Amino acid sequence: MKSTFTKKNYYILITGILLIALGYVLMIGGGSEDPNVFNPAIFDFQRITLAPIVCLLGFAAIIIAIMWRPKVTEVEAIK
Repeated sequence: MKSTFTKKNYYILITGILLIALGYVLMIGGGSEDPNVFNPAIFDFQRITLAPIVCLLGFAAIIIAIMWRPKVTEVEAIK
């Protein structure tokens, strides 16, 4: 029985999952120990811009992994 996914599909899928996890890790932090004190670190570039972009790249990689089809040669198509 032939699998729908190839090795390349799985590599792209794992890369996408790791990118999403990295994006969420980049969003962590910036809180304050004292809830009455405001910490402006929650609005830095890493948490507001970089982390969502990394997450979106991860979701795009997963979509590509699902949609990726290797090119079929004429010899393989006949079999």
